[in-house]
Amino acid sequence: MRTVTNKLLNGIGILAMGAFIASCNSPMGLSTGVDADAQLASSRGISPVASSLGLAETFAVFGGGAGVTNQGTMTMIDGDMGTTGASTMITGFHSATFSYAETPLNVGAVSGDVYTNAPQGTASDFEYAKLVIADALIAFNDLASRPDGIDPGAGQLGGLTLVPGVYKSASGAFLITGSDLTLDAQGDPEAVWIFQMASSLTVGTPLASRSVILVNGAEAGNVFWQVGSAATINGAGGGTMVGTIITRAGMTFSTAGNESVTTLNGKALSLTAAITMVNTAINADGIPDEVIIEEPVVEPIVSAVTITGSSAASVVAVPGDGFIIVDNDGGLVTVTEVGTGTIDIDNDGGIMTATNTGNGIMTINSDATGVVTVTNTGNGNVTVNATGAAAVTVTHTGDEDYVYE
Repeated sequence: MRTVTNKLLNGIGILAMGAFIASCNSPMGLSTGVDADAQLASSRGISPVASSLGLAETFAVFGGGAGVTNQGTMTMIDGDMGTTGASTMITGFHSATFSYAETPLNVGAVSGDVYTNAPQGTASDFEYAKLVIADALIAFNDLASRPDGIDPGAGQLGGLTLVPGVYKSASGAFLITGSDLTLDAQGDPEAVWIFQMASSLTVGTPLASRSVILVNGAEAGNVFWQVGSAATINGAGGGTMVGTIITRAGMTFSTAGNESVTTLNGKALSLTAAITMVNTAINADGIPDEVIIEEPVVEPIVSAVTITGSSAASVVAVPGDGFIIVDNDGGLVTVTEVGTGTIDIDNDGGIMTATNTGNGIMTINSDATGVVTVTNTGNGNVTVNATGAAAVTVTHTGDEDYVYE
């Protein structure tokens, strides 16, 4: 009897010792109240494989087919930006090449390239943007398909410390609102976290921002958020989010009037809807570098000008983005377009010479009997309607079509 009792006690002692060792090896910070299966799965620290982003890898922001909007003067985007919508759907930004509806109160710097549809995007830009969003969708579906996801905090991730793994919200939504979330790589720089949610992601509250903290070798490039609807990131302004966020609907960073900069060390990719931000810094490579961008050189905008000539020559040069109207009833007219403006020429007089070396739009209506010579070496559109000309010469070496009637 004593022998049996001793064996039983020894067995209990072994189990107790095993439980003690397991508790010592489990990651710190897993909140109390987490179910046993979640505790066990999280303590294993099994890292999934990162998802490939394809062409979307270099993009800091992609606003689906609805664009990207910025408010505030402290927004800085380190990486590429895109939308499959028109370039007019990007507002409050500038790159090294173009300005996108910036105002003195809404200024956002983009260090990389901007890919959109017309008018500021080219046909090749638009095709590339469509390939990028296709790759983002592939990554979204891949992340959503990962098995064995657990919900370690009943949808609330604030206050937890999580090791690598797949985490899936049971309710469909994840929150980081109570306090910050910590991701612990346990010394593995290849550690990966995948968060799956059928509906929404909310970080912070309207009154308090929250952050995701990386420790023990964790890297922002290995954190992925697959969001079935929309994401709201720190509506109060401030705070630091990390990882690649891919949403089926839109995404918002901060709210109007907040001066504290909200940071995302990662990527914001919306498959369909717009991304809006207020004083936001997004670093595509996950490293919060200082973004230094030269302001684009903007030529003085020429306001609407009307020039009428009865006999003397009229010479008009358009170096900026202005709109020029030329109404010639008389002598020689020479027009040169070197900017991105629009020129509307109505020639009822003599010889007409027009040269377009920029990206502007030129429309020529000539009822005169003189010679009409048009040279287009830029990327602008040229339309020529010369019904009464003695001779018409058109030289076209640009990328856009011209129309001759």
